[in-house]
Amino acid sequence: MNGLTVKEIINNSRKPLFTFELLPPQKGHSIDKIYSAIDRLMEFEPSYINFTSHRNEVTLTERSDGLVEKKVIRKRPGTIALAAAVKYKYNVTVVPHVLCGGFTREETENALIEMNFLGINDVLALRGDPPKGTRAFVPEKEGHRYTNELVQQIVDLNNGRYLDPALKNPAPTSFCIGVAGYPEKHFEAPNMTSDIANLKRKVDAGADYIVTQMFFDNNKFFAFRDECYKAGITVPIIPGIKPVTALNDIGLLPQTFHLDLPEELMHELQKCKTDDEVREVGIEWGTLQSRGLLKKEVPGIHFYTLGRSDNIARIVKASY
Repeated sequence: MNGLTVKEIINNSRKPLFTFELLPPQKGHSIDKIYSAIDRLMEFEPSYINFTSHRNEVTLTERSDGLVEKKVIRKRPGTIALAAAVKYKYNVTVVPHVLCGGFTREETENALIEMNFLGINDVLALRGDPPKGTRAFVPEKEGHRYTNELVQQIVDLNNGRYLDPALKNPAPTSFCIGVAGYPEKHFEAPNMTSDIANLKRKVDAGADYIVTQMFFDNNKFFAFRDECYKAGITVPIIPGIKPVTALNDIGLLPQTFHLDLPEELMHELQKCKTDDEVREVGIEWGTLQSRGLLKKEVPGIHFYTLGRSDNIARIVKASY
């Protein structure tokens, strides 16, 4: 069984890592689609696989009596169970995401205890987005406002410090902690300098490595990496990329993730009339990005799949 953490894998690897991220299936769907996506990529020996986590969502529905009823649902539960199933089916390191948003510190501790019991020793610590329909992030009453606070809680567990100070002889955990970086800055940060200062707070709290949000211009990643080094950030920085796959990506990705699409890429996308044509452009651009990144000594490349893996397989086969 693969018992190495991400940090150990990076330190022991003689070549850049290939890793990818998957979403848990929506409630009511089976795990088979996840297995199919993974099966397509196993020939490339992924070093680890990430699994996203999603906060509860609030929906408002009108009742027959005219009153509005609020209902709290979680559309994609099962992150920890899915990660454990994949870990033991494929003998691969798995990295569940852990969020500040939507969770109290006690809920976070309980989730980390579950992971520890399952032999999962890696997490990606994220603040998470504000709830749909809102603009500002508001933490739970007993939750974390900032990711560095979440990182500190995980580090405390690694040192045997639980929320209940009355516990006797508590067993320490051994989590390896990843955090997110933003080559085009987080949309809430006033500028890149303050955003990198915030990233350094996460690293200083105990993060072992950084994986970036998607980007489409490698020069922005390299500039971001240089600024991180100047700020005293020395942990590995893994670039994250996502190939475009559909016509609506052209408007959706910049709006949702607050990033730029390079003019050269836009020129090619504007020629496309179908999702299949966009998909081919995405594979070509993703291959160029990957080749360019691998030439500049990155620790690896992390691919955002959104559950589709045939395009990722083509990019990896042409790049690594």
